[in-house]
Amino acid sequence: MSNKPIKMNRLRQIIRLYCQGTGIKTIHGMVGISRNTIKKYVRVWHSLGMTHEEFGARSDSELAALFTTPESKVTSSPRMQVLEALLPEISKRLKKKGVTREMLHAEYIEKHPDGYARSRFNNTVHTYLQLSKPVMHIDHKAGDKMYIDFTGSKLQLTTSQDDTAHDVEVFVAILGCSQLTYVEAVESQRKEDLIKACENALHYFGGVPGAIVPDNLRSAVTRGSKYEAILNDEFASFAEHY
Repeated sequence: MSNKPIKMNRLRQIIRLYCQGTGIKTIHGMVGISRNTIKKYVRVWHSLGMTHEEFGARSDSELAALFTTPESKVTSSPRMQVLEALLPEISKRLKKKGVTREMLHAEYIEKHPDGYARSRFNNTVHTYLQLSKPVMHIDHKAGDKMYIDFTGSKLQLTTSQDDTAHDVEVFVAILGCSQLTYVEAVESQRKEDLIKACENALHYFGGVPGAIVPDNLRSAVTRGSKYEAILNDEFASFAEHY
């Protein structure tokens, strides 16, 4: 925990926002407490095995006693300890294509019939995944950069003419400061499709950023570099035009 004890109304706000699905970064902006400190309080709440309703019913003095206890002394319930032991493997399996939380919960209940219901299972997994993410603070200036990339998985598009489904690539553009996002399905990752999607993104955002960051896309970059990538002629001409 931080050296200065947190006010209980602020702690209640953090847990309430988190239970509503608000991300750690957004909570940080709303309550003015560092993300790592917020993660610590969420981790303690998670370890206590309390629902949001049970948390809300506790008095300020009870919460102060629970949340000012060093994390090493907070003991999870036996049922939570079983699930916590499975979380690293669950996290690893969720990275595989086609694996869902519903599928993993069914396997969990089959082996542990007295385990948590799906909603609590999903919340616990979500908490673990969020708390496992490293936090690195990056300052973005408004209008400075637009980050572009293709998602790893394709989608299927069905045409109205013959109802035939075919694979499409998914282009994503994000403004660094506002996190405003543009997504478009395109035929391929070829140069012409990338450039057209970038142009559409600029029209959608209503302006041109100081730089477009292509993350070493083959359709934009001739030679990648951790310092400054070499753009191909077509993408460089597009960037110069705008």
